[in-house]
Amino acid sequence: LPFERQPRMLNFRVEYRQRTVELVLEEGSTVGEIKQILETELGIPVSKMQLKGWKCGDVSDSTVMRSLHLPKNNSLYVLTPDIAPTASTSKNSDLQESLNQNFLLVISHREAQRDYSLNFPGSRTIQEMTLAVSGISYPCHHLSVCRRSSPANSQEPTEECADVHMVSDSEGDDFEDASEFGVDDSEMFGMGSSTCRKTPMMPENSENEADALLHFTAEFSSRYGETHPMFFIGSLEAASQEAFHGKARDRKLLAIYLYNDDSVLGNVFCSQMMCADSIVAYLSQNFITWAWDVTKEANKARLLTMCTRHFGSVVTQTIRTYKTDQFPLLLIVMGKRTSNEVLNVIQGNTTVDELMMRLMGAMEIFTAQQQEDIKDEDEREARETVKREQDEAYRVSLEADRKKREAQEREEAEQVRLERMRKEQEEEKEAIRLSLEQALPPEPEDSGEQISKLRIRTPSGEFLERRFQVSCKLQVLFDFVASKGYPFEEFKLLTTFPRRNITQLDPGSNLMEAKLFPQETLFLESKE
Repeated sequence: LPFERQPRMLNFRVEYRQRTVELVLEEGSTVGEIKQILETELGIPVSKMQLKGWKCGDVSDSTVMRSLHLPKNNSLYVLTPDIAPTASTSKNSDLQESLNQNFLLVISHREAQRDYSLNFPGSRTIQEMTLAVSGISYPCHHLSVCRRSSPANSQEPTEECADVHMVSDSEGDDFEDASEFGVDDSEMFGMGSSTCRKTPMMPENSENEADALLHFTAEFSSRYGETHPMFFIGSLEAASQEAFHGKARDRKLLAIYLYNDDSVLGNVFCSQMMCADSIVAYLSQNFITWAWDVTKEANKARLLTMCTRHFGSVVTQTIRTYKTDQFPLLLIVMGKRTSNEVLNVIQGNTTVDELMMRLMGAMEIFTAQQQEDIKDEDEREARETVKREQDEAYRVSLEADRKKREAQEREEAEQVRLERMRKEQEEEKEAIRLSLEQALPPEPEDSGEQISKLRIRTPSGEFLERRFQVSCKLQVLFDFVASKGYPFEEFKLLTTFPRRNITQLDPGSNLMEAKLFPQETLFLESKE
């Protein structure tokens, strides 16, 4: 049987508000089929469901996942902007509404036997809890107050300070000031100077940004748990370099998280927005997240100085315009060729869905810019590659020409050297020849009886003829031959018959002893 290929399976982790759905489907499935499964799991109509998180942007319900070339594991997000949040997810907007309302607290002073009606905005705190989230009744709440007994002076337990009973009437318009108690409202609710405050997110006088961020991360984890965005540990400049200045494919958006401990939205935003699994995953994948605490004026001034230096005065002025109760802020910054651009400023009064949509909207703008940058970078690298190849070819050509020229120069120099040596040798030979010629004894007259006539055939076929006294040494004969250009070292002198090598005889013997008398024909032969 032929081998049947098994279909490739894809894993999907789908986040919806506080829920997570795990799916496994064949890559031949469509996007619409995922939505149908999610409709069953989440109870959300397909028509009201937006499925986000695809690497290639938005896709249609008929898109086959095989055509998207997805990895084995994928993370998606369901957005439902047309569906009102449930009770669990709508508490953020309810909280914001409560923060803007005024609460009437009717305080019964036991010792003075008086009632005081005090009006407070919902954003005022009872120690570390705002009135809006403390569970007290709105719009009117009754409390009683007394002085605390000192534990140092009594062994009895401290008397309970507030006998709270809850009513829902809205009576009592005669608002009075808390100073009539002789104490301010912060002391009344246990917020005097003796009360322990929580550790600040960031110390006021850190030597460098890295130390401040380490403290911020540790305190954030201590307050809200380990599930939170991975904050960049280092200066704002280093975070900008990490996000903006790598290769175009590796660049990311910069998310600047500005925290303020005096904002009533801080705890809610940190615990429910910044620690939501979907937000943490999306920020980690697509952003470099850098944080700063602006609670202390010194830290805020330090931040504004850094922002002015790296992003210009516009960003700095933007941060200045936000009030304390609008914090935390999440600034989404995109790096551009000329200057960095703030794409979005997300305030603390938002929901997880809205935060995710604004982050994804910023990513769409960034992705479009990134694709242009990648195209420009690829074209620039292609041009640079061609230029490098041309430069290398030109360099190789120049190197070949240089080597050829050097070889030619060496050859010419060698020829000049050899020619000079040849001339020197010829001049030396000529000098020796002339010296030998001048040193020869004069040729005797033909009439003498003791004269030997010698006829010498040269290798070229010419004949040399001369008369010698028979008493002449063979050396005189050799010098004569050498003076004609046939030195003793290079040629040998032979008789015809019988064949004898005269040059092997003793140069001091005379012609008679060499039997070269009265005449003889000799020939010259080159020594091998």
